[in-house]
Amino acid sequence: MAKWTPRHEAPEPLEGPVVATVTGGTILWFVLFLVQLPFYGWFDDHGHTWWVWTCLAGGGLGLIGIWYVRRRDAAIKRAAAEDLTTTPPAGQGVSD
Repeated sequence: MAKWTPRHEAPEPLEGPVVATVTGGTILWFVLFLVQLPFYGWFDDHGHTWWVWTCLAGGGLGLIGIWYVRRRDAAIKRAAAEDLTTTPPAGQGVSD
């Protein structure tokens, strides 16, 4: 079996409002959980209680995701600020 090699370079990752996206998704999971909670009896009668618990798990994992993306965003900003302070401006580098 031959080893697979890529034919082109991978695209740059998309950056956007990651914190807002994860926060919005987490809120959506919790809202879905709360909306389904009054109908727990129906879900239990039909064997669909996993729908309710999936929404709760999604909300819980979303909280971990919010923590993660906020720390990641802060680290990216910190690294960018550090890079600006350690890199000399253009034209002011060491000359021979």
